Amino acid sequence: MLQAYASRECSHAVRGRVRAMWARVCNCTDNGAPDPEGRSMRSICVYCGASTGRGEAYVAAARAMGTALARRGLRLVYGGASVGLMGAVADAALAAGGEVVGVIPESLMKKELAHPGLTELVVTRSMHERKTVMADRADGFVALPGGIGTLEELFEIWTWAQLGFHRKPCGVLNVAGYYDRLLGFLDHARGEGLLAPSVRDVLQVADDADVLLDRFAAWQPPHVDRWLGRGET
Repeated sequence: MLQAYASRECSHAVRGRVRAMWARVCNCTDNGAPDPEGRSMRSICVYCGASTGRGEAYVAAARAMGTALARRGLRLVYGGASVGLMGAVADAALAAGGEVVGVIPESLMKKELAHPGLTELVVTRSMHERKTVMADRADGFVALPGGIGTLEELFEIWTWAQLGFHRKPCGVLNVAGYYDRLLGFLDHARGEGLLAPSVRDVLQVADDADVLLDRFAAWQPPHVDRWLGRGET
């Protein structure tokens, strides 16, 4: 099974498709040159939990985000599930008349977790392809409360911004202080010289959906410090 999986994922066709996706994720042409036309903000990718967590605050925040996106005419891109905070944000966006694109791997589709009422449902062959498609279809990225999957998605897309793979806004909706300790750790990492201030500043933080989306609308990508080159101190 492992050999068949690796062979399929590493085929020439898949590599070509992923390269094309990366070009669009980076808002670049296929040869890596910046797209001179750019693109306006039309879709927001939301990462969040497949469970609701404790209390109503997280569900209420997910619904508020879905409603805010629809009200602004922004398409929701998310993980495609019908359960937890994922289902709540999708249901709210749909109820407010918004468009919702779900992206889900075959393995979860088979477990009947996919939302049946989306504007569009994209089924991918792997988690890696799922994340690439979500990044391709979005013009900004928001993390609501979630577990390790949400954290992994947030940190990966934020890292892509640090590396210059995209210039799209990344943010956290800090519901009821859910991310307080994580944000404190990030500030600690900055203070210890292991996280550049410019990289930390890329991550936008708000406790209100409209405030965060207002910041996205006004987003101007900052200059991001890279690693020191050889011979630099």
